[in-house]
Amino acid sequence: MTKSGSDERRAFGAEGEVRAAAHLERAGWRVLARNVRAGGVEIDIIAERGGTLAFVEVKSRRARWCGMPEEAVDARKRARLVRGAAAWLAGARPAARHVRFDVICCEVDRFGRWTLRHLESAFDASD
Repeated sequence: MTKSGSDERRAFGAEGEVRAAAHLERAGWRVLARNVRAGGVEIDIIAERGGTLAFVEVKSRRARWCGMPEEAVDARKRARLVRGAAAWLAGARPAARHVRFDVICCEVDRFGRWTLRHLESAFDASD
């Protein structure tokens, strides 16, 4: 039995999120939450390190024919993430002194090798 295209895409995206969380942990971040819903928005990863709280959007791609992964984080998506972050912050009240929005781009080449690019402070709440 084969998975539907939608199930395959979901599994591929979930694999990218697992790899992104592992990347953050290797870099000294503490992952506080994954796939959390706040303000009607799903936030892929919320992580903390040294007084900084990062809301991380993960974009996974098998090919670049549809553009660079970060290009999918358009103005509408950024606004939704800012709204979700504000809702999460209102409920969580973290001790972080600085909040930022990162994007982690996960790409797989034709040989199945993953590469990750971490775009720190990719955008801010005024974007």
